[in-house]
Amino acid sequence: MAFRCQRDSYAREFTTTVVSCSPAELQIEGSSGKKEVLSGFQVVLEDTLLFPEGGGQPDDHGTVNDISVLRVTRRGAQADHFTQTPLTPGTEVLVRVDWERRFDHMQQHSGQHLITAVADHLFGLKTTSWELGRLRSVIELDSPSVTMDQLAAIEQSVNEKIRDRLPVNVRELSLDDPEVEQVRARGLPDDHAGPIRVVTIEGVDSNMCCGTHVSNLSDLQVIKILGTEKGKKNKTNLSFLAGNRVLRWMERSHSTERALTALLKCGAEGHVEAVKKLQASSKLLQKNNLNLLRDLAVHIAHSLRNSPDWGGVVTLHRKEGDSEFMNIIANEIGSEETLLFLTVGDEKGAGLFLLAGAAEAVETLGPRVAEVLEGKGAGKKGRFQGKATKMSRRAEVQALLQDYVSTQSAEE
Repeated sequence: MAFRCQRDSYAREFTTTVVSCSPAELQIEGSSGKKEVLSGFQVVLEDTLLFPEGGGQPDDHGTVNDISVLRVTRRGAQADHFTQTPLTPGTEVLVRVDWERRFDHMQQHSGQHLITAVADHLFGLKTTSWELGRLRSVIELDSPSVTMDQLAAIEQSVNEKIRDRLPVNVRELSLDDPEVEQVRARGLPDDHAGPIRVVTIEGVDSNMCCGTHVSNLSDLQVIKILGTEKGKKNKTNLSFLAGNRVLRWMERSHSTERALTALLKCGAEGHVEAVKKLQASSKLLQKNNLNLLRDLAVHIAHSLRNSPDWGGVVTLHRKEGDSEFMNIIANEIGSEETLLFLTVGDEKGAGLFLLAGAAEAVETLGPRVAEVLEGKGAGKKGRFQGKATKMSRRAEVQALLQDYVSTQSAEE
């Protein structure tokens, strides 16, 4: 059977009865990105206003007697609602849907049907799958490429049909109805039960579908095709926005445009050229800075080598620099007579380190240095370098190196 949400996608609340309620668990993604398991209940209702995920469309959000429903999934002819509060079987309950989310999904799903039909009609581009994403939706087309001219033609055609206010009708057909053969489809789920639901855009497309849809293309407002990317197995992914998502996208774009106008001191038409000039200037400055840093590294290396304190353990820290800077110093010094400990970065935070000297000593001390600095690294042939998180512990490393040198001298 079709659920209430499928029979009337515009309904926002209705009353039904609890059929069953059993303990269950739900795996979700936590705030840290790790999987978490919630304990709760799987509630089955006589009918539901909340769409269970399927057909490329996510599930609805909503409440049952003001209890939040965290997930809705389909199991055969029934929908399972996950809640963290039990509901008593036989109880009459009020179901409310998160209308903003529902209407957004209706716009995106009907938009997908329209784009799919037009792309096929105009250019024979078949849809193999689609995904209704949180920010944008993606249609997978069975073609290795789609031209910009084709995208422009598809976008123009779908928006003309929206302006034509074409009706969108939903019907139910029995499996043996001859009309089923004329309906576009990508196959039915293995656990499908009952009649087949057919969504028809008048004069454009008829398609088997379980999702929620607008009743007229005018409710889509507008469709914006954002572009394409190479998909898997010689397919192309077309991304798009429909309805209110286009308005939100325009708001973000306009906000960015205003900010860039203030920063670049020119109108929107000059933003690209202004950024190109800044990029060229930045590259030149980086090149000059790199040359100066290399010259500085050579100068520092000679100063260290000619210092009266030369020998034993030599340390140096600079806030500015990188791995190349440290390696230039080590190359210029080129001595195994001393242990050279170089660091760059935040004096008390994170940074980079390099230990250079006799191969045997570096092989022994390198991992211990990384451990003291709470970092990690690797090395070979008298060099060990890596990243550190606790530059504040440089003095402990220096003491470790001094102890090693003193021990070696005593043994000799």
